[in-house]
Amino acid sequence: MDGAARTRAAGLGLVLLSSVCFGASGPFGKALIEAGLGPLQAVWLRIAVAALVLVPLAAAVRGRALRSGLAGLRPHARPLIVYGLTGVAGCQACYFVAASRLPVGVAILLEFSGPVIVLGWLRLVRRVPVHRTAAAGVATAMAGLALVVQVWTGLSLDPVGLAAGLGAAACQASYFLIVDRLTGRVDPLVITTAGSVVGAAALTAFAAPWALPWGVLPAQVPFAGHTAPGWALVAWIGIVSTVIAYLTGVAGLQRLPAQVGGAICYTEAVAAALIAWAVLGERLTPPQMAGGAIVLTGAYIAQRAAGRAAARPGGGGDSGDGGRGAPPGGQVSSARKRRAPSATDTTSSTTVTSTPSASAAVA
Repeated sequence: MDGAARTRAAGLGLVLLSSVCFGASGPFGKALIEAGLGPLQAVWLRIAVAALVLVPLAAAVRGRALRSGLAGLRPHARPLIVYGLTGVAGCQACYFVAASRLPVGVAILLEFSGPVIVLGWLRLVRRVPVHRTAAAGVATAMAGLALVVQVWTGLSLDPVGLAAGLGAAACQASYFLIVDRLTGRVDPLVITTAGSVVGAAALTAFAAPWALPWGVLPAQVPFAGHTAPGWALVAWIGIVSTVIAYLTGVAGLQRLPAQVGGAICYTEAVAAALIAWAVLGERLTPPQMAGGAIVLTGAYIAQRAAGRAAARPGGGGDSGDGGRGAPPGGQVSSARKRRAPSATDTTSSTTVTSTPSASAAVA
């Protein structure tokens, strides 16, 4: 396996791990909301806990680099702030608003139309070729997702819920595109830390933490037929489903084109359904199981686009560019073919400055 293939494989593994961590938030968040937290309060707690974990972690691991590299981060301040407002706060808050006014399945389907927006943005705004295989993978995964969430069970749509669901999709697309833009420029730990701090600050006024029922935290909260301390559930969604989920997601997406990473993230819905089945005993119907298989098929089809891009010298793959060798959306140009930083990278800089390497180029 050559360097590019190893990079692709690492990216796929990280994105899949991220999807499982994100998907694991549902049962824990649902238990907290049923115990008395408002949806936005649960989101705020989740992001605030992540920020409290990530800030000292970034200071310990990247402290010297942050102090010496602040000037290098200034050009990226705007996308980092937008990332926190959209990819962290906006995506989570809009989804919970949508889920409170629409059937959950419809809300999930709306949110996961984000990769479709990514493909449209890349093709119409950035004017870059879109892989046919990536587009086919997204379309296949969307069809499978409709089965997983059983979208036909809720066909009367609330206008506010619909707007919130589409807002979640736009914020999810922003997450993919901004991470793609910062690939090779800003460390995943710095991206995730900045996003969590900005996201928690942005949601403070809406979540009203001063009115939060703090008594839920030490109380025993019913969960999966048992009880668990509220603080333990908050710690799970804050650390596993936010810190680990975002860190591995950003690190993985920096190793894949945005259009491919977006399709792979559809596995989150499959993971959520399987975890709800395993933890809460929720029944999976035959259409849901078939939909899960279709989602995984779509993810497999999409990930082939990354391999085909790397297999051709120009990176054109089967993007439909007539063999001109234009780089696919999300693939870095020769000026940006630097080593993608990992979540555990301990280099001395928050911006990547290592020399280009064919064996470590982003696929």
